[in-house]
Amino acid sequence: MKPMNRRDALGSLGTLTVGGWIGLGAQESAAQEAHGQRQQPEPVRPPNAYSLPELGYAYDALEPHIDAATMTLHHDKHHAAYVKGLNAAIEKLAASRESGNFDAVSDATTALAFHGSGHILHCVFWKNMKKNGGGEPKGAVAREIDRDFGSFSRFQQHFSKAAGGVQGSGWGILAWEPLSGRLLVFGAEKHQNHTVWGCVPLLVLDVWEHAYYLKYQNNRGGYVDAFWNVIDWGHVGDRLDLARRLTA
Repeated sequence: MKPMNRRDALGSLGTLTVGGWIGLGAQESAAQEAHGQRQQPEPVRPPNAYSLPELGYAYDALEPHIDAATMTLHHDKHHAAYVKGLNAAIEKLAASRESGNFDAVSDATTALAFHGSGHILHCVFWKNMKKNGGGEPKGAVAREIDRDFGSFSRFQQHFSKAAGGVQGSGWGILAWEPLSGRLLVFGAEKHQNHTVWGCVPLLVLDVWEHAYYLKYQNNRGGYVDAFWNVIDWGHVGDRLDLARRLTA
């Protein structure tokens, strides 16, 4: 696996809060002052731009479970719309600060949460899948699932029920919760509702109708069942390992 620096690692996991950097920086600064070696602070890095990531495989790679037409529409149109909406929200908030007129902040903040969460979850979703995927996980993922859900079969039923039971549009999510050090499953509504702060998404399933309607129509259950045949458990394991190390 390609070595990953800390900034890239945080970006690949989505939103994480990692403490300790500020205190460490203050200690280093004090030590430099004491020895007359205080240095100029490093310039603040600009944030990463939001952009549509490459899918990483052919649009038809997941057939017959997820069809090429759906993958094309889903990635090129729907995910792209979340990226556009996220950038627009960022720009609107910046314009409010620049002008001093904050009337648009409430709506822009709502859009930021919606589109930002949609973008992050889709970035995870594409990488969670691969051609000839499926089966059962191995290693740490398998051990954590057995501990927290009793068995893979019970976890599978739990996840499928949560994803299939989302009211309206949303996601099935398997996440790492760092405070207790356990796995949790959510049936998130829209992109940002019914989740727990601080959790790191490991495996996500988009159950918005645009993710399955061309092939499965109103049969969400059939789509959820098909998802188990395309999961890249290696990627899920990489995310769990990274989440555990960065939230330790």
